[in-house]
Amino acid sequence: MIHSFHIFSVCVIEVRSSVCVIEVRVDWYWRGTCCCVFNAVLFLSQVRLQVQNVDKPLYRGTYHCFQSIVRQESILGLYKGIGSPMMGLTFINAIVFGVQGTVMRQLGRDSPLNQFLAGSAAGTIQCVICCPMELAKTRMQMQGTGEYKSTRKHYKNSLDCLVRIYRKEGVWGINRGMLTTLAREAPAFGFYFLTYDCLTRSLGCEPDDPYMIPKLLLAGGMSGIASWLSTYPVDVIKSRLQADGVGGVLQYNGILDCVQQSYRKEGWRVFTRGLTSTLLRAFPVNAATFATVTLFLMYMRGEGEGVKDCEPAPAMQQPQPQQSSL
Repeated sequence: MIHSFHIFSVCVIEVRSSVCVIEVRVDWYWRGTCCCVFNAVLFLSQVRLQVQNVDKPLYRGTYHCFQSIVRQESILGLYKGIGSPMMGLTFINAIVFGVQGTVMRQLGRDSPLNQFLAGSAAGTIQCVICCPMELAKTRMQMQGTGEYKSTRKHYKNSLDCLVRIYRKEGVWGINRGMLTTLAREAPAFGFYFLTYDCLTRSLGCEPDDPYMIPKLLLAGGMSGIASWLSTYPVDVIKSRLQADGVGGVLQYNGILDCVQQSYRKEGWRVFTRGLTSTLLRAFPVNAATFATVTLFLMYMRGEGEGVKDCEPAPAMQQPQPQQSSL
């Protein structure tokens, strides 16, 4: 059995399959834009909950955070910082799936360990774009907290945010939180690809299975949850470091100081702040990823054509493979 994810990864990097490359890129742009709109609301509540002052908390939970933002900042307040992910998501997806496919081909053998290693390599490399993108997103989301019309608007948009940070702090400034981003992304993407591989194998996602799409939805959604759970405490620290200094005062001297201060004031629960928002977002978004890719590629080629334009490289082929729905 050839897993749909394996074939998708190869399509991204296979030069001879130009049709596949165009289809995949168009699909990822369309899917990424739709996911950004959905993600923005839960991303905002996640960050606000992660970095709020424990001595003067503004929000009691995810729903209360959502209510407060709409009431205090209008419905548009839910989409603060959306520009940064929309600019960077296409490049991140291209890097992640391109690198993952390339590493899998280099490793040769399709095994759970190699899936983890390939995913970790992809997660590591995409941090170059992910870290500045999330810095701008976090700063924009924290700007004007609780204000209907912010009178202290430091940044006009995500690009202006990065430009201002660069002028003031240089390259190190726009890469604030890089170490924590690496510590989060490398293992998270490893578990993401590993979980998806294991679930699709155990569920038996065969191309002629009438329940293939529901199975892909389940595998993708659970993979997203597993990847977030594996490194979520690191994400809390990353958000706090990137939001530090928004009010003009730096609270943390580094990663270790942030961990110590956070734990001392709030206990172990600090490392689960915003987790509900994250998991509510993780399942549907990642489930939609695999289902959308599958349906889109089937539509572009016509049902039943399979992957004749996107055959996997020899290193990825299994003995007597069947054609995948992709």
